[in-house]
Amino acid sequence: MKRRDFLIGSGATALTAASYSRVVGANARLGMALVGSGRRGREVMKAFLTTGRAELSCIADVYDVQRGRAKDFLGVKPDELVAIEEALSHKDVDAVLIGSPDHLHLNHTLAALKAGKHIYLEKPTSHHFEEGAKFLAAAKQFKNVVIQTGTQQRSGAHYARAKEEIFDKGKLGKVVFARAIWHDFPWQRRKIEPQPKPAGLDWERFLGPAPKVAYDWIRYDSWRYFPDYGGGLLADILTHWADVAQWMMNESRPLNATATGGIYQMKDGRVNPDTVNAVLQYAGGANGNWNLTFESSVLSIRNERPGVFFQGTEGSLEITRGEYVFTPVKGEAQIVKAEGNLEVAHATNFIEAVKTGKRPSADIQTGIEACNPVHLAKAAYWKKRRMKFDATGTKIIEDI
Repeated sequence: MKRRDFLIGSGATALTAASYSRVVGANARLGMALVGSGRRGREVMKAFLTTGRAELSCIADVYDVQRGRAKDFLGVKPDELVAIEEALSHKDVDAVLIGSPDHLHLNHTLAALKAGKHIYLEKPTSHHFEEGAKFLAAAKQFKNVVIQTGTQQRSGAHYARAKEEIFDKGKLGKVVFARAIWHDFPWQRRKIEPQPKPAGLDWERFLGPAPKVAYDWIRYDSWRYFPDYGGGLLADILTHWADVAQWMMNESRPLNATATGGIYQMKDGRVNPDTVNAVLQYAGGANGNWNLTFESSVLSIRNERPGVFFQGTEGSLEITRGEYVFTPVKGEAQIVKAEGNLEVAHATNFIEAVKTGKRPSADIQTGIEACNPVHLAKAAYWKKRRMKFDATGTKIIEDI
């Protein structure tokens, strides 16, 4: 049943974000806007369309070429818009997928909340540490709006099974180390040639709250290279694996962090490192302290099994998006394969949360907590010091 058919059949004149979750058993498709139609936004939107329970009503992007790419990739013909405000006022939009660059996440989320639209927000949730409190305060004010953040492992059945059957039952014993790795990102090794500003690119809208600088094509086309717009590997990748580690270990904030790395090969104008290591120490509660070690590079390092490897006194567990392998000190290894597509599972979880009003698997609190190690590690990298949160938990300071 299409969204419009459902509305006519029910006698309703409009299906708002607030009303959708109150329609018991509703099988209407969720009308969505895609805000930020770059590579990642397109991939996530495809997952929503794959569910058969969402339809793309409009695309809002500052660059007309990106909007065209999204339409071609998704095989649909939604309305094309430039500003998020236009998308939020679109009559067929119940929810918004925010796939815009990191520095725009807070402004776009606040706008969507005020418009009463449900939100799927790509990771990392926050670009700056101090934004976390603003996200949480706004979400509390608009508590009837569902917010799902983009750490899709939270909707993975084998991740949930590892949590329940291995970690919650203490099968690893005393966990001391967790090692997270992920390398080899071709789209961050592209050679970006300068070009005049395209007529269809709204440069000022792209900059948003970031420092006002003159147009520079590489800053738009590879915004992840620059701290003004994204946190690089420490944001894009650490967010995922730190979230997995914190989930499994029942932690939400590291005690301290150190980080090192640099531009080891890609001397192409980027500022964020192409290779980085970070070590984060956690309190561990009854389990006691443990360390999360993270290493990542955009370079073409062979990396067949990106994931998190936990080491404990009674065994080890390696978990990837494809499976987990539990190896006890005594006994045979246990392998549990993943089922289905994580992107689709996460999109489905969001749609169910909108429909039923239940908490999504990666709500805004989870998204902010996944950013705690990110911001601490970023501070450690740029300050070249060990960093920690202050006693109030509202500032990042040197750990002297």
